Amino acid sequence: MTTDLVIGMAGSGGDGIVSAGESLTSAVAMEGYHAMMTKSFGSQIRGGESSCRVRLSTEPVLNPGGTLDVAIALNWEDFLKFGGELPVGGNTIVIYESKTGVAPDKLPLTGVTPAEVFAVPISEMAREATKTDKASNTVILGLIAGWFGIGGEGVMKGLRKRLAKKGPEVLEANERALQAGIRYTKEHPLRTPRTMARPPAATVKLLTDGNDMCAAAAIFAGCQFFGGYPITPSTEIMQFMTREIWKYGGAVLQAEDEIAGIGAAVGASFAGRKSMTATSGPGMSLKTEILGLATIAELPLVLVNVQRGGPSTGLPTKTEQSDLFQAVFSAHGDVLRPVLAPTCVADTFEITVEAFNMAEKYQTPVVILSDQEISQRKETCDPIDTSKFTVVDRLRPTAAELESGYSRYRFTDSGVSPISHPGMLGGTYLAAGIEHNEKGAPVSGGVMHAKMNEKRFRKLDPIRARRDLFCVYGDPNAPLALIAWGSIAGVAREALALAKAQGLQVKLLVPHLLYPVAEEFFNEFLSGVKTGLVVEQSHQGQFYRLMRMFLEVPKGLKSFARDGANPFQPAEIVTRLRDQAMVLQQQGDTQPQEE
Repeated sequence: MTTDLVIGMAGSGGDGIVSAGESLTSAVAMEGYHAMMTKSFGSQIRGGESSCRVRLSTEPVLNPGGTLDVAIALNWEDFLKFGGELPVGGNTIVIYESKTGVAPDKLPLTGVTPAEVFAVPISEMAREATKTDKASNTVILGLIAGWFGIGGEGVMKGLRKRLAKKGPEVLEANERALQAGIRYTKEHPLRTPRTMARPPAATVKLLTDGNDMCAAAAIFAGCQFFGGYPITPSTEIMQFMTREIWKYGGAVLQAEDEIAGIGAAVGASFAGRKSMTATSGPGMSLKTEILGLATIAELPLVLVNVQRGGPSTGLPTKTEQSDLFQAVFSAHGDVLRPVLAPTCVADTFEITVEAFNMAEKYQTPVVILSDQEISQRKETCDPIDTSKFTVVDRLRPTAAELESGYSRYRFTDSGVSPISHPGMLGGTYLAAGIEHNEKGAPVSGGVMHAKMNEKRFRKLDPIRARRDLFCVYGDPNAPLALIAWGSIAGVAREALALAKAQGLQVKLLVPHLLYPVAEEFFNEFLSGVKTGLVVEQSHQGQFYRLMRMFLEVPKGLKSFARDGANPFQPAEIVTRLRDQAMVLQQQGDTQPQEE
């Protein structure tokens, strides 16, 4: 029996590889397994290669996993294009389409001898069952169900639901294709069985992706307007909002470009509505100027940047964490905007609600830095308990304030001043991108400009003191430290567990608040740290550099950075930590110093 299985598949666009992965993930989720599915595509608009990897386990899944347990290739040219995204090792079972003509002992896997290899006539079996090659993905699901004892019943239920409208002939043909795959496995058993153990509690789980979770959370938080423009990999947020927001009195505008999208969202916020826009790196570049308008006009706005590889068009279908500098610093003038980051599909809900609350409370744009992996991967999670969330609305002027001569930008102790909206009697004010006085009237003097800058910065001071926006795992006094954010946090959490099992004294910090930097919290975490790693998926190691701008980073804390589309594996992080621990031993300095 095995308790954890990582399956990777690749083929050409139209082969149904991603559809097979989604069907398998849905099926095992219904059986009570924890599961995660990531998908990856070539950058071509039509055609090209596609892949997915499904990790399922009897325990919670933190990341997509490392070396594949099962590799499925419909053609080798497409499979090999994914390189390190679908790594094959000595324990991998390789299943491939026999019509590729490659002999089992001549696989194009340099330096690797898989555990078992099966050349399967997948397309031929599909044609015999359904008279078409289009059911090859169903045959693959039958092979997985037969060899690993998972998904068969759930896949069958899914087929019946999905194909019911296409008539009994199509459904029966696909059922035959599924059974053909299962029958093949009985005729060709594994030398070493790898049947999945049953989950401890067969509880049906919520299965969704980060983009849908983000959009659902936005509606829950009270978002009533979305203005945006389609861009990979954020488009599904707008699609979800288009389907659902009208049911709650909201509206969606698909604008003619990225600039118009955020402009409409800022206008809706000025009109008194909670507003949101979503994009990726190139769109974020175009939205930057109007982000500055929202800052100086002190208008609430949530902007989701689903990061992909860059610069320019870059790697539009692959994940990266290289937009941090853009989120933090892309502004002219003195601008401070909060930047939050989810670490998985499940906490995307919480982070999105928090972003709306923060935007409304402090009257500021807030950036959510998601990434392609979180946004588009399917992940099982427990149903969201919405009763634990508080929804915050903006501070509005009282009747007395409106009657006594309303000052939109009045200086207050907190830096936050009541905000009116058009149609509010006595609440008329000028909102523009030019510097202004308390009434909103334009000014050009340096004294008022300095006072307004101080107001806009001071009102965000309480965010730095928030401790609930950070998660710390492991021994708080450990001399070795890990820091990771975004989708890499799941890899780091698994690395922490492996390191502890090997006797390493390690602690892990996962920040959800990336900016402004919470200096007091970081200094507390780094106290006593001798060495460690800041793990992130960007060429420059942007978060590590951001830390060094604001913190006295321990000399032994190093950046472990990597470009997008080159995934981290927990074991390699542990290897680096072990090497650092050995250096500390050689120096005779393994314990944190007393203060």
